[in-house]
Amino acid sequence: MPWEKSFDTDDVLGKAMAAFWARGYAATSMRDLVDCMGIGRGSLYAAFGDKRGLFVRALAHYDDRHRRRWTERLSACASPRQAILAAFDEVITATLDGARDGCLLVNTALEVSPHDGEIAAVVAKALEEMEAFFRTMVRRGQAAGEISPGLDATETAQGLLALLAGLRVLSRSRPEEALMRGVARQAEALLG
Repeated sequence: MPWEKSFDTDDVLGKAMAAFWARGYAATSMRDLVDCMGIGRGSLYAAFGDKRGLFVRALAHYDDRHRRRWTERLSACASPRQAILAAFDEVITATLDGARDGCLLVNTALEVSPHDGEIAAVVAKALEEMEAFFRTMVRRGQAAGEISPGLDATETAQGLLALLAGLRVLSRSRPEEALMRGVARQAEALLG
């Protein structure tokens, strides 16, 4: 008799994503995953193949449910300059409120991407979309007179992406308010 799925895929992917986000890929065992997802090992293998297959799906789940929705919400801000600055402020506020898991994409870029080309491509695509968000906001801000018109939108977006990725790393390793606010001030200074 063929295997039949008896769980909600979004629900179990969300649980797996949380486990990988909290512990990292290498430190999350199959036992951790089975326990947190509430499904049997056989069901996990049947649905996702293996730990790596599950991780790729959980990473895509994170990108869709967190990063993409976050930038869509920020894009709706009336002020493009404020949308950019809000990205930094929200990371700082969450960190100071106790969220020290960083960003699953940035964490993965550091831990897994150097050793896995397919996962590196998933992370690169998400970071390219984040760069595109910043570039769009810079261009809108330039058109609205909120951001210096002489700036190169692509280079500025790349600088903002680098600062945000660095801020995400600092949120895990040195979650000091003065340090993080200094990074946010540098992002604001880039905008002219």
